[in-house]
Amino acid sequence: MPHDERFQELARSALSGRLSRRDVLRRAAVLGLSAPVIAALLAACGGSSNKTPTTSSGSTSTSESTSASTSPSGSASPMASPASSPEASPSAEASPSGSPMAMTFDPKVAPPVPDPSKGKQFSGQKITYYGDSVGAGNDFDKVLAAQFTKDTGIEINIVPKPQDSTQNFATYQRFFQGKSSDVDVMMLDVIWPGSLAPHLVDLSQALADEAKLHYDTIIQNNTVDGKLVAMPWFGDFGMLYYRTDLLEKYGYDKPPTTWDELQDMATKIKDGEKSNASFTGFVFQGDAYEGLTCDALEWIASAGGGTIVDENGKVTVNNDKAIGMLNKAKGWVGNISPRDVTSFQEEDARNVFQGGNAAFMRNWPYAYAEGNSSDSPIKGKFDVAPLPAAGGEKHYGTVGGWQLGVSQYSKSKEASIEFIRYMTSPEVETWRAVVGSYVPTMEKVASDPAVVKAMPFLENLQDVVRVTRPSGPAGENYNQVSTYFFQGVNKILNGEDASGVVQQIQQQIERVMG
Repeated sequence: MPHDERFQELARSALSGRLSRRDVLRRAAVLGLSAPVIAALLAACGGSSNKTPTTSSGSTSTSESTSASTSPSGSASPMASPASSPEASPSAEASPSGSPMAMTFDPKVAPPVPDPSKGKQFSGQKITYYGDSVGAGNDFDKVLAAQFTKDTGIEINIVPKPQDSTQNFATYQRFFQGKSSDVDVMMLDVIWPGSLAPHLVDLSQALADEAKLHYDTIIQNNTVDGKLVAMPWFGDFGMLYYRTDLLEKYGYDKPPTTWDELQDMATKIKDGEKSNASFTGFVFQGDAYEGLTCDALEWIASAGGGTIVDENGKVTVNNDKAIGMLNKAKGWVGNISPRDVTSFQEEDARNVFQGGNAAFMRNWPYAYAEGNSSDSPIKGKFDVAPLPAAGGEKHYGTVGGWQLGVSQYSKSKEASIEFIRYMTSPEVETWRAVVGSYVPTMEKVASDPAVVKAMPFLENLQDVVRVTRPSGPAGENYNQVSTYFFQGVNKILNGEDASGVVQQIQQQIERVMG
């Protein structure tokens, strides 16, 4: 049996219950462990997880597909994150649609379709939706799809997309290259419309009125050559989660504002919590995938190192401030962060933090509702703040967010458009914001009293500078640019000196950019 540090960390994580069977399978594959060893680790995880193991390629198995028509109540899978209680429901005046009935913010009860007559003409058709796979997103998708089927008669086959967004993009590319009709509606990262536009249906006429409700900047991002190829689904940005109870316990009256402060605080708290062998200081997304691009962009920008590629297409990543910050992040691994943070994605970090085993976490807003769920060990014991920065620098958060689009090769385009009309409606966006802390893409939803109450952190993070990934300047080359970047950063986190790696990243991206 291997005895290196990464294996030992994986074994401890499995035994402590911090990882699902699916997570253990993925990490064991990365380490090249033998079948008997993997079996032992899976046994350590127990049988409580309801997650389905990934395939050998790491993508989510389609055996997770769920037809909404088979679970009309949305209860086929237990809710992972019930959020606001019924008494938090706003008055009728707070309803975005002006309905005489107050909205019900129950994670198991979706809003009705505002105008079901538009969808009923396609009753009996069945569409396949590649939906959410992070946090409680899949559970919410099931509840919403079941309501849509009930109101329109259109059946929805839900397939959770791969959690790794890089694998997710590759999956869509395979569908499109084969002009496959196996997917109708899909979630799209905010950086993908430019690359995937030729394969997506133009929604600018069918959803013209609905598009006017969303922020102009997102609509512009999703408009390629005059065609609206995707509708905004929810926004995202990186932020710092911290344990309020532990900060108080160790004499801190506010969260860290600089990376040095975070390192000092995480070290002190970690040392003080030695009785918990699983406890660590800081968790983030360190795996070699798109999520690491987001994290590393925040690190570099907050250190005054700029971005990967500037707005004019010049590659700028190779500079002293970027190198210094990436070497600082390397120093976290094995000290304030666990060794296997270099294989962490969003849910890995959340599981550790929400399990009470970390003082700090970098993640997206969705983890806020998850952490405040009724069965969360840290409910009421954490808060969020801007991510730290180097002394004298501004605080940054990478812009994220997801859209919904329709494949050009779908055989049910009209039914698919009606599903998107419902899923991106003000009623659904308000519901998702309250029960799941998904950041709204409509001003009227963002100002709704129920949303403001459910997401108080939005006001505290207004001054955070949003850093964007260079999908615009890189164009169709963005995926390769990001891949070179996150692969290089992952090497640094795993021990290589940043100066040589960053120089190599610069050269690789310059070749791609021409």
